[in-house]
Amino acid sequence: MGMQGDFLQLLKEQGYQIGTSVPAGTGVEITRGTTILAMKYRDGVLVAGDRRATAGNMVMYDRTDKVLELDRHSVMAIAGVPATAYEMVRVLEHSFKYYRRTQLQELSFEGKLRAVSKLLKENVAAALAGTGAVAPIFAGYDFEQGSAKIFFYDILGAEFEGVEYAVSGSGSPTIRGILHYVNTWGGQPLAALPEEEATIQALRLLTCAAEFDSATGGVNHEANLYPVVKLITERGVRTVPDGTLKPLFESKVIRHV
Repeated sequence: MGMQGDFLQLLKEQGYQIGTSVPAGTGVEITRGTTILAMKYRDGVLVAGDRRATAGNMVMYDRTDKVLELDRHSVMAIAGVPATAYEMVRVLEHSFKYYRRTQLQELSFEGKLRAVSKLLKENVAAALAGTGAVAPIFAGYDFEQGSAKIFFYDILGAEFEGVEYAVSGSGSPTIRGILHYVNTWGGQPLAALPEEEATIQALRLLTCAAEFDSATGGVNHEANLYPVVKLITERGVRTVPDGTLKPLFESKVIRHV
């Protein structure tokens, strides 16, 4: 009678192994692989991510949403293991909503940053075991400062502000150098670009990342698959529709590749 309702014990009796560590490099292949970026533009912050998920050298899915809205004024772009990242997003979304409904006001931007960092720190054990590492980018509008901001994190929860831009994921080394070049020696700084020009830059950057990183999906024009691109301004988060991305890609990107 004492074991009734003990679900863990029931699993053990059925032969499932509970709490068994998985040696590095063995076991189930975990879905991962991505390129995400955020950069400031004239009206706020643009956040974009490709849509490919991989397990080892296998492409598992080409329609993954890696730029997820947490509330009306903040998003988290995910790089790492999707299962862990999606769970973090669900927890953050619920926490922000709970605070808003109980306190009748939005959680401060500083509070949102601390919440992301806290979740990553709580995930350290899984990250060090190699089963749940996430290195996200958080972007949102800070009403106290009157500007949109970008922060990126390491897997242990340390946060860093991307003053002009931030990148993460397996394809990020390729486009980090391009962003530095464009921002320093381009026709104008990234923060001065109008919305359309910033969107074109994001499409070109993800196309470059896909050219050199097999885990990045880039743009699949034939399948009508485009990256997820979101814009954050004082008015809130807005998704750039595929109907806008398609003609920009055809006229400003595809003729150069």
